[in-house]
Amino acid sequence: MASFHERLKALRQKHNLKQKDVAKKLGITVSAYGYYEQGRREPSVETLNQLAALFDVSVDYLVNGRRAVDFTLDELLQEKVDDPDDYFFLDGYLHATVEEKKEIRRYYYELKKQMRENNIKPIEPPSLFDITEEIKKGPKND
Repeated sequence: MASFHERLKALRQKHNLKQKDVAKKLGITVSAYGYYEQGRREPSVETLNQLAALFDVSVDYLVNGRRAVDFTLDELLQEKVDDPDDYFFLDGYLHATVEEKKEIRRYYYELKKQMRENNIKPIEPPSLFDITEEIKKGPKND
């Protein structure tokens, strides 16, 4: 696995930049930048952030060589949303036009306003604790 200074040099070369170009963008001397590539000196956190932005990589990649996994929007939704109805709603919203999104938000805010004005509380499913407590009480004799 490549070290920080090896990744730094490879990224600079990949972007067809000279050491003096990178040093100028960072506002440091060419020799200071050269020390980074030689592994003789470590950059500050601020400089790491500048390097990551310059080369369009994460700081984690610069330091550790780990690349972020690229997830599709669909994969992220599936990972975060368990309820199929919520998934389809969010998926539809994210793929809606700007005008459709405005209309959905307008409808949502109007619905919330009416619920507040009429003192209507949203129905919340019982928690696992509530269900357990009901079971402990035993069957209801109606």
